[in-house]
Amino acid sequence: MFRKIFSLFLFLSVCCITSWAQKKNNSFTVIPLGVKGGDDESNLSAYMVAPTGDQNYICLDAGTINAGIQKAIALKTLKGVSEEIQRKQLKGYLISHAHLDHVSGLIINSPADTAKKIYGLPSVLNILRDKYFTWDAWANFANEGEKPQLKKYTYTPILEGETYPLDGTAMKVRAFELSHGNPYKSTAFLVSNNDSYVLYLGDTGADEIEKSDKLSNLWQAIAPLINAGTLKAIFLEVSFPNEQPEKQLFGHLTPKLFYSELSKLESFTNKEAFKKVSFIVTHTKPPQHTAEKVRQQLISGNATRIKLIFPQQGKALIIN
Repeated sequence: MFRKIFSLFLFLSVCCITSWAQKKNNSFTVIPLGVKGGDDESNLSAYMVAPTGDQNYICLDAGTINAGIQKAIALKTLKGVSEEIQRKQLKGYLISHAHLDHVSGLIINSPADTAKKIYGLPSVLNILRDKYFTWDAWANFANEGEKPQLKKYTYTPILEGETYPLDGTAMKVRAFELSHGNPYKSTAFLVSNNDSYVLYLGDTGADEIEKSDKLSNLWQAIAPLINAGTLKAIFLEVSFPNEQPEKQLFGHLTPKLFYSELSKLESFTNKEAFKKVSFIVTHTKPPQHTAEKVRQQLISGNATRIKLIFPQQGKALIIN
């Protein structure tokens, strides 16, 4: 009798542990290394992402690296020495576009980094190759472009409509082209971990301002994942308050445009499923009083009570 009870207890324990592990492996840990747009060089767009419990991260954009890792260490989000964390735990970079507030951390910290891949649309990688990793601007740490090529970084083009493994991690990625001050391009990255997804959008303007269908196409593509409950979070920028003139948006969103685009996304989805998605607000520009106005306008305009998250540099988010 005792053996039967013990066996049953052991079986149930294994089932519980397995269930917990599966749930854990289907969630993401996000460590914001930088959350702002604009001119604060210590806190620019960059997000470390990995399956929860995994120490092998990909970096979504790379505006700030070292200062963000130091902040995460100070908050006890990460343990160790900042340079070693970049070298060993960051396995590669997904670059949405090549504006400096999204790549300067990658460039300035490249001498201390280790060999890894830089993923992006071909047009984005071409700018890194021809404008930044050159011997006039810095040094060519990549595998293409001016000689000598130090070959620390490998440019890895990703094309729309295809899914690619992210080397050194358990994740995969699919890219979608965005319009960021038409005709300048940016990118959305759909990152998968088993059957769970997060969607990161680089800088983007609204379709109505950009005279584009890029966001509409993206919303239709991801709607089935929302309806299936597998898309857990969307990173979406809101750079300026509603008072910003349309001619001075430069390919960015306001709270009003943010909700206008999300209403279009909601129209493609089941409303209850839509409400389960977390929306992580990125790229709000300084000064502080302007950033606070953006926050208040987002909160007051949240008529459908979607889940808004305002990330803080160095503070981990668990997405499940």
